[in-house]
Amino acid sequence: MSQTKGDIGLIGLAVMGQNLILNMADHGFTVVAFNRSVEKVHAFLANEAKGKSILGAESIKDLVSKLKTPRRVMMLVKAGDAVDNFIDQLVPLMEKGDIIIDGGNSEYQDSERRTKALAAKGIRFVGAGVSGGEEGARYGPSMMPGGNKEAWPYIKDIFQGICAKADNQPCCDWVGSDGAGHFVKMVHNGIEYGDMQLIGEVYHLMLSMGITQDEMAETFAEWNKGELDSFLIDITKDILNYKDADGQYLLPKIRDTAGQKGTGKWTAISALNYGVPVTLIGEAVFSRCLSALKAERTHASKVLPGPTEKWSGDKKQFLEDIRQALYASKIVSYAQGFMLLREAALVHKWDLDYGSIALMWRGGCIIRSVFLGQIKNAFDKDPNLNSLLLAPFFLDAIKKAQKGWRNVVSTATRIGVPTPALATALAFYDGYRSERLPANMLQAQRDYFGAHTYELLGKEGKFVHTNWTGHGGNVSASTYDA
Repeated sequence: MSQTKGDIGLIGLAVMGQNLILNMADHGFTVVAFNRSVEKVHAFLANEAKGKSILGAESIKDLVSKLKTPRRVMMLVKAGDAVDNFIDQLVPLMEKGDIIIDGGNSEYQDSERRTKALAAKGIRFVGAGVSGGEEGARYGPSMMPGGNKEAWPYIKDIFQGICAKADNQPCCDWVGSDGAGHFVKMVHNGIEYGDMQLIGEVYHLMLSMGITQDEMAETFAEWNKGELDSFLIDITKDILNYKDADGQYLLPKIRDTAGQKGTGKWTAISALNYGVPVTLIGEAVFSRCLSALKAERTHASKVLPGPTEKWSGDKKQFLEDIRQALYASKIVSYAQGFMLLREAALVHKWDLDYGSIALMWRGGCIIRSVFLGQIKNAFDKDPNLNSLLLAPFFLDAIKKAQKGWRNVVSTATRIGVPTPALATALAFYDGYRSERLPANMLQAQRDYFGAHTYELLGKEGKFVHTNWTGHGGNVSASTYDA
């Protein structure tokens, strides 16, 4: 009797890898598990995987030999060299048409490179963004596969079988070619950074108001019943409610320095590279950098002066203003994220379905929220929508939120509470709605000191230079740029 062959192999038995394997087995797929430390494979088979349709592999060669053709191997390992090392071990053992999937947080440029390099060898590569953390991996993540589209028919049933569902629709679909899957996941993580920073600033404002932590928890619980309904608002309520073994709230005991693994930074760098003003995510990244300067901030707090004014006013009304500011800023964050997706799609010629991407984020992932359905509706009605801010639903929401939003940012400034994400969201909104910006002054300055030229209104496309001082010359610059 022939041995059962695996539907898919998975390399990497950290918690995410183990949970994804168990998820696959629960959905009727036979999985071959491998880890660089083979002892971990044995321990997994003897415990969590016991009695399930999960096979163990003693080596990469053993893993490949136990798979059905075309062979499908998914890696959940640290991004970078580890991915390339496993690919180098797999390729000599695989045949034309076999599939390698990278489910880690790889940079999209690496996925682009790997897709092309492996295609030349007849191997189909997939760079798949996987979101949802440990729980998502176990019970249904959001999945964003991209790369060699020829692989999609062979992994579709597995991915759409194990992913989260929203309104009975899978939170997974083919994203696009080359590095598209990991680019979309990167933008997802950037929006996640923005959402988390916004909530942190709201928490800081609540502290400045002097309201108790249980009141904060009640407020977030109430907000989660309405238009702010989301995973991050929900867990914030849980965090605020959590008490340590001594009966005291745990949150105030946590050191106020935030870590980061790089995907938010990659989003900000990509925004600069593509020339897209993703300002909120950039501020979220820099806010984490500022938080890391704990010793310097502690010293500065004793030296640098600030306003003496304390918050005062109608608590109920100001909390409503904060809610409106949070909602409006969140809309801006997603609007900026989709602007970045649009520009990258133009550059790379990716045929991104923005409504489908919004659906992928409605379940299983960290930024899942009720208003993602409205984003899908907006792009369904107008696939060429320039900005979510212009969609009727979000335009109406911003109109309603604007007064409270402005009050929160101005109040925070007066009382000295830093709100970089809330404030930059408002600044972006005001900039985006401005027919005229002061960039004409910038162009004049650039032409004055560097002869970079400028265009005149009504004569767009014709670049001219002015000899501003009378002795600067009439030749424009073609090399120096600033």
